[in-house]
Formats: sequence, structure tokens, C-alpha cells
Amino acid sequence: MPPHPDEQPPEEQQSIPFTQASHLLTSFTQFLTVCIHNILYYRSIYPTQTFLTSRAYNLPVHQSRHPKVCSWIGDAVDAVEAQLVLGVVERIAVVIYDGRARVMERWMFDVASFPAWKGFKDAIGLRTDEEDEPIEGAAETESSTDVKVNWADVDEQLRATIRKLAYAGEKMAPLPEGCTFTIAVELRDEGEAPIGHPQPWIPTQPNLQTKSKEKQAPGQDVGGTRTTPLRAVEAGPLFFECWVEEGKAKEQVSSSTSS
Repeated sequence: MPPHPDEQPPEEQQSIPFTQASHLLTSFTQFLTVCIHNILYYRSIYPTQTFLTSRAYNLPVHQSRHPKVCSWIGDAVDAVEAQLVLGVVERIAVVIYDGRARVMERWMFDVASFPAWKGFKDAIGLRTDEEDEPIEGAAETESSTDVKVNWADVDEQLRATIRKLAYAGEKMAPLPEGCTFTIAVELRDEGEAPIGHPQPWIPTQPNLQTKSKEKQAPGQDVGGTRTTPLRAVEAGPLFFECWVEEGKAKEQVSSSTSS
């Protein structure tokens, strides 16, 4: 895994203009939205007939057509984006629970190596698409040393990841009826908890909290009993990894069903 941008020597730091940084962030959040809808479809969290089939990245994808589900996912992804801008997110998780609030699966997106730029938050929404001024911490001009983003490569990498996610979702053992889901973020050790008003985030249960300086051992459901790698995406400055963890409770449910 490449080092985090803040850990790289100054001469190796990636620098891209603001509009490219903004486009990368938008591309990732759109990709994350598509993934969440597809996870809900392939893991049968909602009835199949409540989804419509559309296309994204030149692939057939599934989207919930329930307005409240779409609104909730949109708000959740916006909240994730706000934390990505701050550069404090290490991982994003789509967590699936059974009716007894036991962790069945965690669909993970490791964004620890995401590029982060000082001043990005303040610049969001303040510049038009025609402006290509760099933000503080990024290149002052586009030169031969700047990172050139190959957008066709980015789209191809995201397309391949969605295809692999769909395949994994179809082939995995079915979940029990009555499952639900939520979106969680795991913060870096130096990241501050998103506390404020309105408050979109709440602390996760102890069984899903990662280890930290204060807590040396991770929660019992972190990591699961089985991990299936999906894909590592590397396209220019955009790098992240995806995998799915199957929880201990899911294994117990499967064993009981088999018996």
C-alpha cells in the first residue's frame, strides 16, 4: 500500500489542481453510492421488486426506487464526503445486521491512502468549473511534475470494482430475513470525532470499534471470521482497497441452518 500523502517526502507529494481534486472526490462518492445500492440489492436487504435496473460505468447496476431509501443513502454519502474532505477517514464500512443487531457482513472501503489537500474544505463550492486555480497544498500551476489524471483509467478501475462487488454479492451465502444496514466510518488516530449540530454521526458499538491509543484491542466483530478481497483501485492519485468481512454471527446462523 502506498504511504499516506502526509507521510511522503515533500518532493514525492502528489499535487493536482483544485478542479481535478474536486472531480476525483465526486467520482468516488458517485461510485460509493452505486456500490451501496448494489450491496442492498445483491444481499436482498430489500425486495428485488423495489429496485430498478439502470447503467453506470457502462454496466447494468441496481438502484432502490424507494424515495426514503435513496434520500437516506444520499445524506449518508454526503456526510462521508464531508469527512473525506478533512482527510480524517481511514475506512468506510457498509455494515449489515440481522434482526437481533448482530453483525453479518461489513463491506469495506479502505481510503487511508486517499490524497488530502490543505484548504480543500474551504475551497469546495467557491470556484466554478472554469476556474482551475490550485488550492493551498496543491500545485500552483499544472506543470510536468503535476499528477495527470487519466479519467478513462479511473472509470475503468471503478467499473471493474463494481463488477467484482456484484459477483461477490451474488455468490455469498444468503443472509437471514429481516436484515438491515448502516454506513460507518473509521477515523484515523489523529482524526477528531465529527461532533456538532446537526449531528449526522453517532459512536459505533464497542464491538465494532478499532484499536486506538486508548484501546489496544479491536472490537470482537472487527475483521470478521472470513475476509474476501474484492479489488485494489489505483488510478493516478486515487488509491483505495475493497473487501468484505463475514461476521461470527453469520457463521453461527449458517451452521444452525445447516444443522
